[in-house]
Amino acid sequence: MEGKKPTTNTPKKRTRKKKKQSWLHRHSLGVMITVIAIFVAIGSVLAFAFIPYSGDNSANDWVYIPSTATKATVKDSLKTNLGSSMGTRVYVLWKLMGGNPQKSQGAYEIKRGQTALNISRRIATGRQTPVKVTFNGTRTMEQLSDRIAAQLQCTPEEFLEACQEILPDSGFNRQTFPAAFIPDSYEFYWSASPRNVVKRLLDYRNRFWNDQRRAKAKALGLTPAEVATIASIVEEETAKRDERPLVARLYLNRLHQGIRLQADPTVKFASGDFSLRRITGKHLAIESPYNTYKVKGLPPGPIRVPAGTTLDAVLNAPQHDYIYMCAKEDFSGYHNFAKDYATHQANARRYQAELNRRNIH
Repeated sequence: MEGKKPTTNTPKKRTRKKKKQSWLHRHSLGVMITVIAIFVAIGSVLAFAFIPYSGDNSANDWVYIPSTATKATVKDSLKTNLGSSMGTRVYVLWKLMGGNPQKSQGAYEIKRGQTALNISRRIATGRQTPVKVTFNGTRTMEQLSDRIAAQLQCTPEEFLEACQEILPDSGFNRQTFPAAFIPDSYEFYWSASPRNVVKRLLDYRNRFWNDQRRAKAKALGLTPAEVATIASIVEEETAKRDERPLVARLYLNRLHQGIRLQADPTVKFASGDFSLRRITGKHLAIESPYNTYKVKGLPPGPIRVPAGTTLDAVLNAPQHDYIYMCAKEDFSGYHNFAKDYATHQANARRYQAELNRRNIH
């Protein structure tokens, strides 16, 4: 036993093994923590970007970003229209995508169920939602420009300026501008320029006036703008669609026979007071090219923007011999028609009596 060396290898091996196991344990724990952190981060991103928009209304919401917007106003618009939480998510993601207010200008319909990521991507890339534009029942170009501006980004002044720049080249003057438009439901991008809006509306009007309709107008001895002028008077005379062809032919009869139109709606237009319910002597005395009690033939242009159906009512007006009309005394909205003045006078007396009885001045 004297010559044997003490054995020390076994304890050292155990120590190294324990150290290795401890390192592996710590490494595995670190990996697990990292993986968990990654999953937590992914979960946070998913929660941040993919939570669907719920909305507070039954209808979808809209976000509008004007051409003058800054990043701050974009943020305010998103929070105002989508709520603080969703608006903030969309804004942060929009900024991360390099959000540019000028590129993002426009109108965006936000539907329930869309995620913040989807919404922010659409706005960042400028994928607008088309907006519907309508302008039924407009009497003047000022009313038309106000109606257009209320539905698009442009101002009324910008729309009128575009009309003045574009329409004269197509043969229109200030009085016939209303004949350049046909009421309908149109789709535009909210940020569309006024010039593009006018050009597209004019193009639609020109397509409406195809060769067949132009031939019918020519057979009546009228231009398309003159047809629009008669149609505008017809629309103001009666709201009853089934009566409009009869009224149209009455005015065509008077025009072709050289009789003054004597249309009350033109007097109302000349007065500028569209609330008038009764035309009296003082109104008939108004000096205006639109007062068809004083001037012969058609007024200088339409007294409203007539619908395509009314234009067709003029072009396809049925033949009859009536040259007089008076509102029915039952206030049904329909009219009594007459071929001679005596019958017309009798119809007018009944209507005037009913106006007096109802104390309508």
